[in-house]
Amino acid sequence: MKKQAATPQNVGAKIAQTDFFAYICMFLTLFNDTIYRECNLEPRKHSPYQLIEYMKYTEFERIISQKRLRRYVQACGGNTRKAMTLYRYNSELAQSVFAIVGLFEVALRNAIDRELTKSFGDQWLKDSCLPNGIFDIPNTHKTCTIISNAYSRLSRDGLYSHTKLLAEMEFGIWKYMFSPVQYRQTGRTLLHIFPNRPRSSAQAQYNSSYVFNELDKINTLRNRIAHHEPICFHTQGCDIYTDYILNEYRKIITLLEWMGIDSMGLLYGLDHVTKVCNKIDRLRPHIKQNPPA
Repeated sequence: MKKQAATPQNVGAKIAQTDFFAYICMFLTLFNDTIYRECNLEPRKHSPYQLIEYMKYTEFERIISQKRLRRYVQACGGNTRKAMTLYRYNSELAQSVFAIVGLFEVALRNAIDRELTKSFGDQWLKDSCLPNGIFDIPNTHKTCTIISNAYSRLSRDGLYSHTKLLAEMEFGIWKYMFSPVQYRQTGRTLLHIFPNRPRSSAQAQYNSSYVFNELDKINTLRNRIAHHEPICFHTQGCDIYTDYILNEYRKIITLLEWMGIDSMGLLYGLDHVTKVCNKIDRLRPHIKQNPPA
């Protein structure tokens, strides 16, 4: 097929066509951004997007269950529409927190791995449960069982590597590295992974027990989210309460900074915890004060 020669007319037509598509793309981008903003803010009065933002509560309740939604409805003073919004915000908060906990867990296990590799070699985790290994003692039987089972499973499938074995470990394994027995068995060096840890004082002891307790709280939060428990309430009540999440979030940030990690850089694009907590707090029913007598 003969190639058409370029002329001022067809070159101009191509430029015009390119401009046309550019304008269309720009319009669609602005339109999508508008829809995104509308659907992520509280619905405005008379907004046309109110019609597409929510399904009917009866259908929502059928899917989620009346029992599960009861706390959300009570927390919102019986307003079912707000209850659906609160449920979605709780899911959004859980998503953000779980991503942060996941990154923290990876950073923690890698730091522990680097530290123990110095003392026990690059197969230290597998070797820890061998006869005369560092965890081959009665007091660490559960730890040894978890490690041995994971190693056997990977070996049976021909997938074993030290990295894969590390990834098979649950958060509790890393938490218990700072318990008295495991901390002693690993040579009492694991606090070295927190080079920016403040010095202990008479008022606060930033020792292995302190780290264990902080990791235990983070582990509890992780498990709550993994089991789809709500995280926007007081533990036993129906009141909206975000202080618990904000406190745990700050603990994670603090431990990352103790490890010498730029938390803002690590969590860039993922950290929406404060923003979502603010949205949740705005759903609290306003309590009218009685006028003074």
